[in-house]
Amino acid sequence: MTRHHGFALLGALVAMVALVCGVIIAGYGLLDSGSRADTRGSGADDGSADPRTRGRTPVGTAAPASADSWTGTWAAAPVGAEPGAPVGYPGRSIRNVVHTSIGGTSVRITLSNLYSPAPLLIGGASVAVGEGGGGPEAVAGTMRQLTFGHRASVTVAPGGQIVSDPVALRVPYDSDLLVTLHTPRAGGPVTYHRHALQTSYLADGDRTRDLDAAAYTPSRRVWRYLTAVDVLNREARGAVVAFGDSITDGVGSGYDANRRWPDVLAARLRDQHIGVLNEGIGGNRVLSDASSQRNGASGLDRFQRDVLDRAGAEVVVIDLGINDILRGRETDPARITAGLRELSQRAKARGLRVIGSTLTPFGAHRGYNATTESVRDRVNEEIRSGRVFDEVVDFDKAVRDPYAPDRIRPVYDSGDGLHPSDAGYRVMGRYLSLRLVEDRAPAQL
Repeated sequence: MTRHHGFALLGALVAMVALVCGVIIAGYGLLDSGSRADTRGSGADDGSADPRTRGRTPVGTAAPASADSWTGTWAAAPVGAEPGAPVGYPGRSIRNVVHTSIGGTSVRITLSNLYSPAPLLIGGASVAVGEGGGGPEAVAGTMRQLTFGHRASVTVAPGGQIVSDPVALRVPYDSDLLVTLHTPRAGGPVTYHRHALQTSYLADGDRTRDLDAAAYTPSRRVWRYLTAVDVLNREARGAVVAFGDSITDGVGSGYDANRRWPDVLAARLRDQHIGVLNEGIGGNRVLSDASSQRNGASGLDRFQRDVLDRAGAEVVVIDLGINDILRGRETDPARITAGLRELSQRAKARGLRVIGSTLTPFGAHRGYNATTESVRDRVNEEIRSGRVFDEVVDFDKAVRDPYAPDRIRPVYDSGDGLHPSDAGYRVMGRYLSLRLVEDRAPAQL
């Protein structure tokens, strides 16, 4: 071997040693960063998050780099502690059935323990595409186990909430999803949504992986613990949040049918890949918390949590104020419109477009009298003037009886003189101009 060849061989050996060392060092770095990620994730299991935190902070490190690609496809506001369930459902599985507005390629959920003074242990959770019709059966091949900080179980702090790790699942548009939670031991009161108009199901033991309905029995038409479902959808153009009371919640509509006015709007926006989130609460008010925990915190109090913190929120439709008149006995319309104006300003400060609704008629309702009608009329006058919201949808005009403007048109009345029927909700959902929703002009502050 010549000297020249010897030096060449030696150089090659040195280069190889350097490469191997580099790989080893990089490997240690990866192990170290993975160890740190595991440490961050493990904190999710002890319920140590500050229960006062309002934001939807994901647990663990599995969120994609393009976080703004997450868009809400379904939501429901927590309204209070479920009556008759002071310690939850120990040893049982809860299967919530929810309906998507848009689809995606991955999914994550938010669980809330807002109305409990005790920690909530979730022993396991899953998500699957439902067979449809509101039943508890899952489509074969779609069952996915959910994790929280890469762990199968998680403890949600008293008053807190938690977001699952994302999981790959092809979520269809306009379809049922089954979100199942196993609660192995007694906890505190169940945080729930009262007027789900959707049957939920219960089963004994851990049935989070069950595809069929054999173990499940129908339960009340409520949603338990679940407050949001987000999807990863590269075509999504954001979400519209419907923020209101029982008329937004859909009271008076048919069960297991998805015929609320936000559902009608969602069908119109599907081709535009815009999600619709229903944050209505029956009995909710703008100015004050309801006297019962079943009707949620005031609109002013919950606006951050239920609107501004929702994934992909671009537009909010506000239809709130009737219960301030009928239940809160508010006789000063200026106080109601001031509260609505504050909601509008807070949304616009975050870049959301705001559409406000007039208050619909209640002339055939037991709460109607000359005073309550006068307050409603004056609130509507201020809303129509443009001094409360930048854009207005006149739901009052859409459903009122042209021969008795203080009443809902009979064909649109569910029967109590206050809540629309399916036909009334269909008119409302179609009355809202899509131009107002799709317009991407900056919010005017």
